[in-house]
Amino acid sequence: MSDTQVLGDMAEALAAARAVEPFAGESSSGHTHESTCLNCGTALVGSHCHVCGQAAHVHKTLGAFFHDLLHGVFHFEGKIWRTLPMLITRPGRLTREYIDGRRASYVSPIALFLFCVFLLFTTINTFSDGLGANVNVTVDEALTKERADLAELEAHRNEVKSDAAQLRNIDEAISESRRDIEAMEKVKASGLKVSNIDTSGFKTSSDIGWINDAVNKAKANPGLALYKVQTYSYKLSWALIPISVPFLWLLFPFSRRFGLYDHTVFVTYSLCFMTLLAIVLTVAGQFNLQNVAIAGVFLPPLHMFLQLRGTYGLTKFGAWWRTWLLSMFSFTALMLFALLILVEAGA
Repeated sequence: MSDTQVLGDMAEALAAARAVEPFAGESSSGHTHESTCLNCGTALVGSHCHVCGQAAHVHKTLGAFFHDLLHGVFHFEGKIWRTLPMLITRPGRLTREYIDGRRASYVSPIALFLFCVFLLFTTINTFSDGLGANVNVTVDEALTKERADLAELEAHRNEVKSDAAQLRNIDEAISESRRDIEAMEKVKASGLKVSNIDTSGFKTSSDIGWINDAVNKAKANPGLALYKVQTYSYKLSWALIPISVPFLWLLFPFSRRFGLYDHTVFVTYSLCFMTLLAIVLTVAGQFNLQNVAIAGVFLPPLHMFLQLRGTYGLTKFGAWWRTWLLSMFSFTALMLFALLILVEAGA
């Protein structure tokens, strides 16, 4: 991924996080110079307009611009320094307090999730760059072949005039070829490198035709496949939340004490921790820190246990057996998410 694209993704992630995590508790210093709101004209009675929410004073200096940039990042991050220790050591209390409405000191789960996902893919992109240039099928070769295939399809379409069904099939093939060419051009522009991927011995015996087709495409062009998987994993990461919530509901079926909202907050904070853990493991893998990698096997179920017990007020035994079920459910949710990515990447 290029530096420009990374910066664009960073801006998008910060904007999304800011949209769900607005400024709170700001000092009134320097924000009470106007008597009416510059945005909507409402008379001001404090540091912010009570109608549209805009700050009372709008800075118009270059220094103020960079101050606002840092404030936008680090004010959001200011809550993180209170949220992260709780997320790591006392996830159950964090989840329960947020559900019960004690939220001013913490980053909301969805804002934290958006930011963690951005950090994860930034980390992956950072360490995947420069892994090597020995690609089985280079992007240039794949582009040349795909463009030649597209030219043949278009020429064949001109020859077919009366068979409507055949024309539809050709048009679908042309559309798919154009999408692949567009994706490969993005791969080339991003500078993505895939080192020493040997797909010759990888086979699939699935009875589902589209899965076989997706695997064959990945074998033919691993660089394009990696780019598609990475792109759709990033764009569809939010889908992990609705995929996971029904599984958590199964641990408390028909409970009147705990509703879907409780489960959604639980799942989102849990995914935040797992995403942060994935970041740590990615960095540790680059420096061959095997002890950290081993810890990655034991930390997820331990975190689930602590969060289950603290959030739902369970006994040790009640949290223990639910942790085992939740671990299996989590694996199933990941497989469903992978299937979703496979469907989108192969579309």
